[in-house]
Amino acid sequence: MSVLEVLSAGPGVTLQDAGRPGYLAQGLSRGGALDRLALAEGAALLRQPPGAALEMIGMGGRFRAGVPLRIALTGAPMRASVDGAPLAWNASHALPAGAVLRIDGGGTGTCGMLTLGGGFDLPLVLGAVSAHLAAGLGRALEAGDRLPLAPDRGGRTGLCLPSDDRFGGGTLRVLPGLQTGLFPEAERARFEAETFTRDARGNRMGVRLTPAGGGFGLSSGQSILSEAITPGDLQIPGDGAPYLLLAECQTTGGYPRIGTVIPADLPRAAQAGPGTRLRFRFVTRPEALEAEARLRRHLAALPGLATPLVRHPRDVPDLLTHTLISGVTAGEELS
Repeated sequence: MSVLEVLSAGPGVTLQDAGRPGYLAQGLSRGGALDRLALAEGAALLRQPPGAALEMIGMGGRFRAGVPLRIALTGAPMRASVDGAPLAWNASHALPAGAVLRIDGGGTGTCGMLTLGGGFDLPLVLGAVSAHLAAGLGRALEAGDRLPLAPDRGGRTGLCLPSDDRFGGGTLRVLPGLQTGLFPEAERARFEAETFTRDARGNRMGVRLTPAGGGFGLSSGQSILSEAITPGDLQIPGDGAPYLLLAECQTTGGYPRIGTVIPADLPRAAQAGPGTRLRFRFVTRPEALEAEARLRRHLAALPGLATPLVRHPRDVPDLLTHTLISGVTAGEELS
């Protein structure tokens, strides 16, 4: 059986897929990849359906297989190399049998994704193979782990996708919820005008956001009846600093929620590293539905957006507009 050997791994390397929807009533949140867009990008680069991949938070590790591999590197840009030769990020590559793939930390974002051609041959647990650390399903990978590989039908490599700006913070769209109206209108307006900094405290359950000004809260008190919560919810605990809930959030909670980040913006939210600045903007339900529709159209179009890393001159229609050799002029500039 072909396996991927884990020679070393950072503390945040786990197997992730789309997670386990449908178990909220049994006390299990969906889990799965923090940046589901990165999961889809890796699959698109390898021309295969989305499946399980290695999610790497902060840093990756060193990996080796005894068979040739097709891989895709997506999500937060990291430094990658094979046997010392650098690899382009947001791209697919062919690795020779026995080659050592090394992935170190990056500069922006929080989590990168390593997708393998064919994926992994692992048994499903409640319909998924992803690790759900908060629920005790699976664990972080360690040196010495050997992950069985599923057969790869093969295909083209050397493709890349356009760069994305979701790794440096920005504005997240928020949908009002049942408790938004409990916050005074002036507090909601201040929430939209505020700039928040992603705190160092955070994990796959959620991250703390520090406001530049004072905290937020309810004049009637912070405790409410516990009810179902979902990824994207913005809980306001007693100190007034919001917690943005992520993939492995708990299933119920008693802190008031000022709103919920829409699913289309959760990849940007999850990729905000410590010190990153975020802002929030309330949107209507039709606006949130349109954002979701645009995201789904983008996911469907991803395979068509992949272009060759190295292009043949005959495939460049505007070849004469490119500077092909530096330092060459037409001569008119010389005196």
